[in-house]
Amino acid sequence: MELPRVYPILDTQSLANRGCSPMVAAAAWIKAGAGIMQFRHKGHWPRAVFEQAQQVARLCRDAGVLFLVDDRADFAMLLGAGLHLGQDDLPPSDARRLLGPDAVIGFSTHNREQLIAAANEPATYIALGPIFSTSSKENPDPAVGLSQLNEWRALTVKPLVAIGGITRTSAKSVISAGADSVAVIAGLIPDPTNESTLRARMEEWQQLLAV
Repeated sequence: MELPRVYPILDTQSLANRGCSPMVAAAAWIKAGAGIMQFRHKGHWPRAVFEQAQQVARLCRDAGVLFLVDDRADFAMLLGAGLHLGQDDLPPSDARRLLGPDAVIGFSTHNREQLIAAANEPATYIALGPIFSTSSKENPDPAVGLSQLNEWRALTVKPLVAIGGITRTSAKSVISAGADSVAVIAGLIPDPTNESTLRARMEEWQQLLAV
């Protein structure tokens, strides 16, 4: 598959910290040209969170935007969504059995050994990070850096998503180092956070990484 250059992640906690709902952010980013979107919610999924994911899934489906759920194969199945998996989640091989041959499945890696192993998994794309230091995780892995990203790009022919601490200043260098796409959380949530500013920020990222 060919990944969009900008891979926005709807992180429910980050948005809640700014008083913004996932629906508002998703709608704004779609209007600004997002081609893919991941719904990321850590911890328990109460009914209200599932309903938010349903609403975002519907928005994405209507707009022709690829929608993925982070971690949870069961909710991905219920929502007809793709799935993004971490190292501690269900293995991609088992997720593929559940979701079928056509589902989009991403798999996170954090070092050379994990990237080599992931190349043999039935994942559609591989994520690598954190590229730089990041505040989106409580206990992040060591930063990969641009030099290792460039070196490790040759370890897989699968599309590679770079994630972790990527800003508008560093994004182009990450693509130049070999990433096909950059995943962004905080960099897509401006302050103040509303439909207008979210849309403008996504447009800025799209223009920045336009081919």
